[in-house]
Amino acid sequence: MLDFDLAAMYQVETKVLKQAVRRNSQRFPSDFMFELTQEEYNELIIRLRSQIVTLEAGRGKYPKYAPFAFTEQGVAMLSSVLRSETAIQVNIAVMRAFVAIRQLLTAPPSDRIGRLETQVQELKEYIEEIFADQNDINEDTRMQLELINQTLAELQSHDRPSIRSRRPIGFIRK
Repeated sequence: MLDFDLAAMYQVETKVLKQAVRRNSQRFPSDFMFELTQEEYNELIIRLRSQIVTLEAGRGKYPKYAPFAFTEQGVAMLSSVLRSETAIQVNIAVMRAFVAIRQLLTAPPSDRIGRLETQVQELKEYIEEIFADQNDINEDTRMQLELINQTLAELQSHDRPSIRSRRPIGFIRK
């Protein structure tokens, strides 16, 4: 990323960002940050100007010095040398990410996977026990239902007492 984009992201002026980098040059080796060459800078300006058809008037609208280009590590280091609120929050987030990665490395997920496999196996055994108990209950219930059906069949086969005829209800015409 280029210095003016990072300055906007960290909510500081480009001049302030460049000053901070120059004051802390030992924190920015060549694999963290480099300055564009004059040719690269001219090519960048030509592309910027071709996208913006008319240039804005006014002093200081376009930089006269080549911008710094930052790598991923340079962006993270930049958050530690700037003093804006956004830079502080980014730096805190970076530190928390490093701590989370270190914790992940000290307690590898393979231990977690082993524990999960053990828990899944225990759950499988528990469910099999429940199904076995359920089948036992079903056998007992089936036996009881068969006995009830036999008893009902015996009761139906016995002769019923005859029902005497009743007098009809309602108005009877003679």
